[in-house]
Amino acid sequence: MKIAGEWLSHPGTQGLCAALEAAGQRAFFVGGCVRNALLELPVADVDIATDARPEVVTHLAQAAGFRVVPTGIDHGTVTVIAAGVAHEVTTFRRDVETDGRRAVVAYSTDLAEDASRRDFTMNALYADARGLVTDPVGGLPDLMARRLRFVGDPHQRIREDYLRILRFFRFYAHYGDPSQGLDAEGLAACAELSEGVETLSRERLGAEIRKLLSASDPAPSVAAMAQAGVLARVLPGADARGLAPLVHLEDGRAPRWQRRLAVIGGMDAEDRLRLSRAETAEVGAIRDAVGSALSLAALGWSLGAPIATDVVLVRAALFQSPLPDGWQAELDRGAASAFPIAAADLMPAFQGPALGAELKRLQARWLASDLRLDRAALLYGKHG
Repeated sequence: MKIAGEWLSHPGTQGLCAALEAAGQRAFFVGGCVRNALLELPVADVDIATDARPEVVTHLAQAAGFRVVPTGIDHGTVTVIAAGVAHEVTTFRRDVETDGRRAVVAYSTDLAEDASRRDFTMNALYADARGLVTDPVGGLPDLMARRLRFVGDPHQRIREDYLRILRFFRFYAHYGDPSQGLDAEGLAACAELSEGVETLSRERLGAEIRKLLSASDPAPSVAAMAQAGVLARVLPGADARGLAPLVHLEDGRAPRWQRRLAVIGGMDAEDRLRLSRAETAEVGAIRDAVGSALSLAALGWSLGAPIATDVVLVRAALFQSPLPDGWQAELDRGAASAFPIAAADLMPAFQGPALGAELKRLQARWLASDLRLDRAALLYGKHG
């Protein structure tokens, strides 16, 4: 089988492969670029595996006029910028020692040995510069069947890097076949070794959860995480039951991990997932407004249409209720509205703290009126 794509024929990509091969080295595309090309999905990152050591890659790439950045030199990786495209080039490796977070590696010249240390069979597919696929571990039939399996023994793969537990659920959400369910052996290993998740940095946890919740439908994966005891390790107190209804209610809207995180909850999510201040405020605003008595238009004005949309969807998912008739139009009406009173309208009768208090009182009246009261009604108690 062969892969194809504009990225494969890019002059920088082909030039880098040619520079390595002309010196007698082997060069193979590997991982996500091969997987996605076979699935006819967009390719974001181009990774190359080679039997050339990093210093050889650096020399050959620079001699060909490319820029080299030693981004992961301790693990045999350099980034080569060729004709504007970044390529991560990594020497074939084998693990010498692992502790669940970091690995001590030794260089190898054996592609099969390199493949055996990768996480999932669908990520252990290689292709040469002409697109011809090499499949050392049986990943091709798994990929075509949308079947996610660990390479070799799942327990061993997980003990090498506990992040692979979260990757198992994330990759299933993005690439698995929901009708098949998760691989039973892999799921059992994740459950047995779930305690290892607690050794991971919060930055790594946050990155994986964002990616997982950004899948078109992460509900089956997150439900399996909960059943395996993994979700509670990541987010104590989280409840996955509202996620499937939420995905259904989204009805094709673009996935937003913030909305989905708000529906599953969890204690100290902002800290455990290392959310930014803006992300924390956004998720908090959604959850805080779920029980709000404000009208739909008032929600739209208070939060803006995007966040108010999240609130309505999360509320319906959690309360198992239908979406209100005309809800989107009401949110949009509110978002487009302007509070009709300015501070100047209340001066000089009100000054200082009294001015702020009166503005707040009138704003509350306006919101309670479903944004219907105009300036005259607010100031003088009459319309027009």
